Amino acid sequence: MASQQSFGEFIRESRSRKTGSDFSVRKVAARIGIEPSYLSKIERGQQPPPGEQTICRLAEELGENPDALLALAGKVSGDLLEIIRDRPTAVAELLRSVRTMPTDQVSKISRQIRDGDW
Repeated sequence: MASQQSFGEFIRESRSRKTGSDFSVRKVAARIGIEPSYLSKIERGQQPPPGEQTICRLAEELGENPDALLALAGKVSGDLLEIIRDRPTAVAELLRSVRTMPTDQVSKISRQIRDGDW
């Protein structure tokens, strides 16, 4: 996901990469429960990114990572927001400490914590 690419541009490109007419603006919009004109405006940058639930439905529909799409939209998922609110100082310290680490190292640490292997 290109960092300079807008949310709408990314959605349009992701949808366009899909083959067949099942991924037209109308059909995708219908499957995720929004108006085609709204999706079109999002893709063209005429509307800001939608809310978390719509972004997550879009991610599922397009085979994209919901957290990555939320981040591109400048949003954080509700479950992560709850974690941040519960421990704001600790989470901020953790995130700042991994900021410059390579992604594979961050993933390795995450797996170790998740698996209790630390």
